[in-house]
Amino acid sequence: MFGNSRVPESVQGDIHPHLATLLDRHAGAPFRKPYADYNRAAFAGSLERWQRTAAASPVILDSGCGVGESSLCLARNFPDHYVIGVDQSASRLARGRRSAAQWPPNLDLVRADVVDYWRLLREAGIWLDRHYLLYPNPWPKASQVSRRWHGHPVFPSLLDLGGVLECRSNWAIYLAEFCFAVRRMTHRPAVAESYAPDAAMTPFERKYLASGHRLFRMVVDLA
Repeated sequence: MFGNSRVPESVQGDIHPHLATLLDRHAGAPFRKPYADYNRAAFAGSLERWQRTAAASPVILDSGCGVGESSLCLARNFPDHYVIGVDQSASRLARGRRSAAQWPPNLDLVRADVVDYWRLLREAGIWLDRHYLLYPNPWPKASQVSRRWHGHPVFPSLLDLGGVLECRSNWAIYLAEFCFAVRRMTHRPAVAESYAPDAAMTPFERKYLASGHRLFRMVVDLA
């Protein structure tokens, strides 16, 4: 059962025809959805922990980190950085904390909605050194384009956080759209490439590799 994952299926064969219109609309109209109180509290807590333990350390954000396996990997690979993994699911985060034999001091897992967390980071003037979006929900139906991160009204806030942004997916169209959106909004060269990791960073990546999927990634410097 582990190696039977399917590549997302969609009637789309290329970049969504309405994506450019969505991007232009979001660029010209700031996203003003009120912050949820629990997201404000989660952000404040994580900010205090960073400032108390590693305020001089550059920040790496692992958005939608799930059980935090990728966050743990990043904390070990970048010991001079402070890694914040953010996910909406308290149960996934708790499962990740239980599974870690040793918790690095430069790692913090936070339960929050990244839609608010990204905007709160930007509002606080905190710029990222690196930002990871590893296998976000592709929302493959054509009608769901506005639910993909690059079609969401929060996308300009995501880009404003700067740093080296890396996105991975097993759906080529998702990354083609993501690159198109980055280029249109920032005029920076964003290109998707086939990618074969030396070791899986997330449970999804491990499952996709076991299923024989092609994997893709985009890395762009938004500094």
